[in-house]
Amino acid sequence: MPAGLGRERPPVTGMPDMTDATALLTTADGKPLKAALARSMRTRRRRALMLVLPLLLFILVTFLMPIGQMLFQSVYNPDFSVAAPSLRQWFKEHPQGSEIDEGAYAALAADLQHMAKDKLAGAAGQRMNFDVPGTRSLFTATARKAGDLAPPYKESLLAIDKKWSDPMIWRAMRSASSAYTGDFYLAAVDMTRDADGKIVKVDEKERVYVKLFVRTFGLSILITFICLVLAFPVAHLLATLPMARSNLLMILVLLPFWTSLLVRTTSWIVLLGNEGVLKSALRGIGLLAHDTEGPQLIYNQTGTIVAMTHILLPFMILPLYSVMRTIDPRYVRAAKSLGATSWTAFRRVYLPLTLPGVGAGGLLVFILAIGYYITPALVGGAEGQLISNLIALHINKTLNWSLAASLSGLLLLAVLILYWLYDRLVGIDKLKLG
Repeated sequence: MPAGLGRERPPVTGMPDMTDATALLTTADGKPLKAALARSMRTRRRRALMLVLPLLLFILVTFLMPIGQMLFQSVYNPDFSVAAPSLRQWFKEHPQGSEIDEGAYAALAADLQHMAKDKLAGAAGQRMNFDVPGTRSLFTATARKAGDLAPPYKESLLAIDKKWSDPMIWRAMRSASSAYTGDFYLAAVDMTRDADGKIVKVDEKERVYVKLFVRTFGLSILITFICLVLAFPVAHLLATLPMARSNLLMILVLLPFWTSLLVRTTSWIVLLGNEGVLKSALRGIGLLAHDTEGPQLIYNQTGTIVAMTHILLPFMILPLYSVMRTIDPRYVRAAKSLGATSWTAFRRVYLPLTLPGVGAGGLLVFILAIGYYITPALVGGAEGQLISNLIALHINKTLNWSLAASLSGLLLLAVLILYWLYDRLVGIDKLKLG
């Protein structure tokens, strides 16, 4: 072994420690440089935070808090639990499957008297009506006679109405006795609980929500695909034309944004109606007989697809255009010079470069489509209604806000899953909207 090999090299002395040297540096006023730099960074962060704080507060108040309140409303409904404290206590002491004895009927009688005194029978009956239709009138009618109830309470209540022996009503009261429940999410997927508390599917004639969810997502995917097919050549034309002509045509793309959504939707009623412009033109040129109505183009899924495609098409064109405008045309020319055909150059060079715009436009159009309400309500008829129309029905007419919040929560979950899939497949950092 050569001399010195493997021996520990003695430390080199006399070299300055850069850490110590930096620590010894000071500013003009004699303060340590390291502390001054740290203080300067903290000041910059505070200034940046103060600049974005108004926006953060705005998002918190107008976006995050309503979503949180909606999700809370979907699992919280205290209308019955507040109105029936005696039954709530009885259900707490007697687990699922216990016999509905005289004590249960006594607790029910006490709660009915409490409802009649504080005028809570309507709210409690409305809450029960969400689970068992027709029970609101049962509660209000019995509460009016609650002052005449006397032991034995079971016989007194059954004398007023035989429905009080229905096990489904007692199952629903047990479920509603807790202000927190997940039954509204069960109802949102056409599920319920039987008399024993087991989760089962509702009757086939009452299965509405899953069918509407499937229709909503199916139509939204179809509309997104149609928008992509129509928007791709338009965006390509705008991106390849000289800037002067491109800007002129871009005005036509942006023109719908200057027109009311309601006007654009109702115009399709005039165009596609049985006596509308389109069918009148077809009759005029002889393609449609004067004594026939022809195919129904409005108040069905066809009307919903046509109107929503027209409204959402600009939201697909703009992201595609913003990406295509940045693609260097020399890439395609280089591929052709190396022997690629026009189709091969498009498929292997140009199309992959447009994927960020395709993903952004598709994501934007799809999310807007699944939440659309006005257009399906006006031109969709019974066949073209989406889940948003049923959510509005529960909010405005049936007043079942918890079920509406559950449907909205499932819709929000679907959007979040879509974002996650987009991030895994494309990457959320590649999202380009303009």
